[in-house]
Amino acid sequence: MDVVARVDVLALAGTPAETFTAGGAAVTVGPRGSVVIADPVDQVGASGVWSSEEFRLVGPVPGALAERFLRSARAWPSLAPSAELGSIHLFVRLGQAFLYLGTVHHSQSGWTGDVWTMEDCTLRVEPPLSRDVLDRVRPPGTPTTLPGLDWLDHVDDDRATALRLFIEGWYPPPDPDEEPDTPSVVVPEALAAFYRLARGRTGVLGVQNFIRPAGDLTIGADGLLEFGHENQGCFSWSLDLSQDDPTVWTSDAPDFRHVEREPLSGFLLQFSLYEAMLNAPYHAWSRPVPTPIASELLGTLRRVPLKTWMWPMYQTSFYVAPGLIACVDDDEENEECRVEFGATHRSLLRPLADQGIRWSVFDG
Repeated sequence: MDVVARVDVLALAGTPAETFTAGGAAVTVGPRGSVVIADPVDQVGASGVWSSEEFRLVGPVPGALAERFLRSARAWPSLAPSAELGSIHLFVRLGQAFLYLGTVHHSQSGWTGDVWTMEDCTLRVEPPLSRDVLDRVRPPGTPTTLPGLDWLDHVDDDRATALRLFIEGWYPPPDPDEEPDTPSVVVPEALAAFYRLARGRTGVLGVQNFIRPAGDLTIGADGLLEFGHENQGCFSWSLDLSQDDPTVWTSDAPDFRHVEREPLSGFLLQFSLYEAMLNAPYHAWSRPVPTPIASELLGTLRRVPLKTWMWPMYQTSFYVAPGLIACVDDDEENEECRVEFGATHRSLLRPLADQGIRWSVFDG
């Protein structure tokens, strides 16, 4: 990696050039290419190096500038095959100097639907940055507070309290101005309490899969209340309203249902743990690893005392530590596991970096 005293932006981008700011980073776009100069930060809402393989540019970026920026990345749909393509050069400011991380490539970007504006953009860093370089351009930090585990002591005897303490500890305080959503039918107390906890808290009803809004509940022809669904509609969750703590059914075909091993009170805690893991800002997701290695990864975590979750196939268990959730899919036949971690602070994943595992996602 080269450290330079100054960046000759115009030599790299060409003239005429135009500069815009996105999430604290300066981006210059010209006929030869683009130059991104960022600070060494580690903040969710700021542009910066995210991992050893990713730089995240945080918008919004006006469409006209985004078009010129991403044309150089071969990512703009209207790019003419004969157009001259430039590179995107990435620098990180280190005091009075700049560290050149090389050329980066467009990986994905998000756009608003109503106004043609780029909201965010992920740039691929190749080859991946070493740990030493990563610590220079994304300085490690320590958490001030973490969600605790007081809820875990109530799972066996008072799941309503366990769920309430988990959600209150993991999510910010609710928006007091959000209007309550009254259930369209009378629901079991566990589900009614869940809706009260979800009021004013973004994400509690799901980010990958979803518990239906209280006002959208329906009773099917089979007499069961359908109260949740997978994000693409591949399966749904339903329950029997005649029971106090109902059995939960997972249906992936009109006439094919699986019984969940936990009743509604335990199921809602499993759902909440899974969605909180997915919605956490930092992740480490493994490919299948031998069960003994998975056990080592989980050695400092506590297992949530619930039966395995049906999805994907009665294999999912949950392990937790302060600010950290692990979902473990155990394939007993092949003696291997897939482990997915979600963390509220990046430092909680850092010890996993030295385990010799090929991670499909690693934000530590």
